[in-house]
Amino acid sequence: FRLRFRAPQSQAQHLERRLGEALGLPGPVHQAECFDISHSGGKDTTASCVVWLGGRMEKRQYRSFHIRGVRGVDDFASLGEAVSRRYRRQLDEGRPLPDLVLIDGGPGQLNAALAAVDGLGLDLPLAALAKREELVWLPGSDEGLRLDPADPAHLVLRQIRDEAHRFAVSRHRKRRSKRTLATELLNIPSVGPGRARALLERFGSVRGVQAASREELQRALGPRLGLHVWQHLHAGE
Repeated sequence: FRLRFRAPQSQAQHLERRLGEALGLPGPVHQAECFDISHSGGKDTTASCVVWLGGRMEKRQYRSFHIRGVRGVDDFASLGEAVSRRYRRQLDEGRPLPDLVLIDGGPGQLNAALAAVDGLGLDLPLAALAKREELVWLPGSDEGLRLDPADPAHLVLRQIRDEAHRFAVSRHRKRRSKRTLATELLNIPSVGPGRARALLERFGSVRGVQAASREELQRALGPRLGLHVWQHLHAGE
């Protein structure tokens, strides 16, 4: 709790220095960004990028990516696409690059991110944190680094990794729910892609549309079509 919500400036600086020392970096880690992938059997693959800045998570700078260039289940290629898109845009916009890029995973995920960074001509410090054994993997190392579980650096790396996982899963679920509802809506006569999209934008989620009253749907679609959609969504109740 203290690390996440109450870290004073001196504590933040201590964490930054300790992260750099633990990972063998030339200086402290003021800004770290972490990537993770979430999907359902290769569908609706979504990547997350969360930002740790000055000792705490900076949620306003979180980003997510809809993976478009990868078919099926390929976490390595999906990570590569997300990392490449993230830092190509940072370069194009002249934005600062992080002191550490952290990947949720092991050597395979780390190498995929490393290839993406190299493809952009960048030299960014990278590391990966695997979930099962909580080993830290560094480029060029054949063995994982095991930090003391009580080491502040280990606690911060786990915090950042877990937040990237949470954000990736939440974004993936939101995307999947929109697709599921859109598919159901498109099966209703007279409801095309435009009307399905309008409903999703107006009510925000699957539950939002399903929870909408008959009157709300009629205001959104008109009296006849709104009633028709409401009856379809509530058939069998």
